[in-house]
Amino acid sequence: MTTEGNTMDEQRTPASAFDQRVLDLYDDYVHGRVDRRGFLSGAATFAVGGTTAAAALLAALTPQYAFAAQVAADDPRITTVYRTFPAPLGHGEGRGLLAMPRAEGRHPVVLVVHENRGLNPYIEDVARRLAVAGFIAFAPDALYPLGGYPGNDEAGREMQATLDRDKVMADLEAAARFADALPRSSGRLGVIGFCFGGLVTNLLAARLPDIVDAGVPYYGGQPAAEEAARIRAPLLLQFAELDARVNAGWPAYEQQLQAAGVPYTAHVYPGVNHGFHNDTTPRYDQAAAELSWQRTLAFLRQHLG
Repeated sequence: MTTEGNTMDEQRTPASAFDQRVLDLYDDYVHGRVDRRGFLSGAATFAVGGTTAAAALLAALTPQYAFAAQVAADDPRITTVYRTFPAPLGHGEGRGLLAMPRAEGRHPVVLVVHENRGLNPYIEDVARRLAVAGFIAFAPDALYPLGGYPGNDEAGREMQATLDRDKVMADLEAAARFADALPRSSGRLGVIGFCFGGLVTNLLAARLPDIVDAGVPYYGGQPAAEEAARIRAPLLLQFAELDARVNAGWPAYEQQLQAAGVPYTAHVYPGVNHGFHNDTTPRYDQAAAELSWQRTLAFLRQHLG
């Protein structure tokens, strides 16, 4: 993974600078298990200076997108455009970022599914990274029915929590079908997702076995057993060792994949937190992120061509 134009390494506080209990509490906050007040109250017990210091902790843990882009939006190797698509079983219409190699010809397509906060700059950058690597990438925004990603993750989380989950999934299924039918598509579709998007990756592999040819869920939740039984695409599952919440469901899911005969590879990256691939927060781990990305690209090339 390159770091073109990325100065974040000089400004990001490493995860090791935080008490692990604070990182776990932040994970609870970003996934809605505690609210902002609950985070500040809990974090104050670990911060010298009480609530004021806890607020500083929250600010330090919040994504900093200004320094995050690894591939610039105007990179001459790719083209990017926002495209709408029909979603008749969902909210009627969706929209996403389409990133494509400038090289002519057909390319495999990868659907990129965001976290629980909409299509933020980090996920858009992931789409551009895939385009540089030779894939057509389409990254839908589940918040489009509400006007799209609002510019900050806290508001994005609140917005996404108000949406009907079934309609969101219908939108994302429609996005997968739209991506698979793109004019320059080679006819092979992969899905990659992070956190909420990791769960969606697993679900799309189960619900769209006719078009999903490979899936890469990053620290994603697991589908129900009856859905797991329908998966046919090979999976590359990326886990963080310190992500107890997501990891708790992996043993049962692994048994279900084995019972269904699904080819899969799972990696647990030692000593890292949920969100380790997101290079805009202190939970980012460069070694794990780069290794997982190398494995991701190799896996997608193997199964999509």
